[in-house]
Amino acid sequence: MVDRTGPVPAPLMAAGDDTFRVPLRATPAMLRASIAGLRMPVFAPARRAADLVDLARFDPALVLDIRYATARNFLGFPVYPAARAFLQRPAARALSHARGLAARHGYGLLVYDAYRPWHVSALFRHAVPESLYDFVGDPAHGSRHNRGCAVDLTLWDLTTRQVVPMPSGFDEMTPRAHVGYAGGSARARGCRDLLATIMQASGFEPLAEEWWHFDFRDWRDYAVMDLSFDEIGRTLTP
Repeated sequence: MVDRTGPVPAPLMAAGDDTFRVPLRATPAMLRASIAGLRMPVFAPARRAADLVDLARFDPALVLDIRYATARNFLGFPVYPAARAFLQRPAARALSHARGLAARHGYGLLVYDAYRPWHVSALFRHAVPESLYDFVGDPAHGSRHNRGCAVDLTLWDLTTRQVVPMPSGFDEMTPRAHVGYAGGSARARGCRDLLATIMQASGFEPLAEEWWHFDFRDWRDYAVMDLSFDEIGRTLTP
């Protein structure tokens, strides 16, 4: 647990609405109905037991902007019941380390997403056109998010309290989201690259297609899960 001596002010959101939207293949109600009866595949046994922690409690200096608990996401409707973020404990420790490194550069970390139940990943796959499948992954294989070992995040300026510019918005399914994208402003590319440097120095691996997505290096040790936020809340340890 990270100690702090005073409150951490929440950052101001980026100017304007940078929310990327996709054309849905069905209505929200139809999409929810389409996954209601799905059963998660049987995946390989885990080498390590799950030990999820609530990031807001584990390190209160982390700031949350959980987009999937709101309509400010690529689907345009909420898929989480609450704005909460969970990670496996070692991944949470690594993220806290990254937050400390970011502070040395004058930045805080703003978390968009962390653990994601398998059924939500299945909903994403059902919702988007096939041309965008590379951006949402295949629930038949499970994801790092489903293991509690992936985090989506960005930087915010501790002095101005502004979310920093990046080459694309969060969850933007275009070439601008790629970590090697050479367009946009030099400042935006610099912020993107600094975030990657900080996260890699803390034990995370970047995802080439999404500058905001990082996988904890030991993700293979953990099982794919479909626990609801309520189920996790009942089993959390300090």
